[in-house]
Amino acid sequence: MSEDGVSNGRRWFLIGTTAAFGGVVGAGVAIPFAASWTPSAKARAAGAPVEVSLKKLEPGQLIRVKWRGQPVWILYRTDSALSTLDQVTDELRDPLSEKNQQPDYCRNEARALKDKYLVVLGKCTHLGCSPTYRPDAGAADLGADWLGGFYCPCHGSKFDLAGRVYKGVPAPTNLPIPPHKYLDDETLLIGVDTEAA
Repeated sequence: MSEDGVSNGRRWFLIGTTAAFGGVVGAGVAIPFAASWTPSAKARAAGAPVEVSLKKLEPGQLIRVKWRGQPVWILYRTDSALSTLDQVTDELRDPLSEKNQQPDYCRNEARALKDKYLVVLGKCTHLGCSPTYRPDAGAADLGADWLGGFYCPCHGSKFDLAGRVYKGVPAPTNLPIPPHKYLDDETLLIGVDTEAA
């Protein structure tokens, strides 16, 4: 016994018990806290690649899907739509897609892995509005020289059928192209890069 009448053994027992209890409580708090840093299943699914069937897509048709919470447009371009791409080159701000708005494998006139399919984020590069698909060549409200493309009615930005931005509009860059690849002739996987075929 010590001079004050308290047993040293009892003191060390209480200190050890308190420390052990504190360690258990600390671990009980730290484990859920660390676990909160890992993304939820919903968050992991939101960033996951999206598989899209192209079986029912017809020439001239545009479909919309979501990837990472953003609209992705898939346009099946007709031969006549593809033929307009070189006709508007002089009117475009970045006709050769020199700004990094697409993977390298889509840095071509069609901005595509397969010319007939345009895969593009459906958000205007000005303020993030959603342009409308306007395939109607010579539309009265867009001018007689309009050959089809995408028009943002909010502020008047125009994009051709490859998602390339016209000069003199508020949008500064071409529509972005997400990473993607083809699993086969009728299946597209958005969110995974591929090498040019």
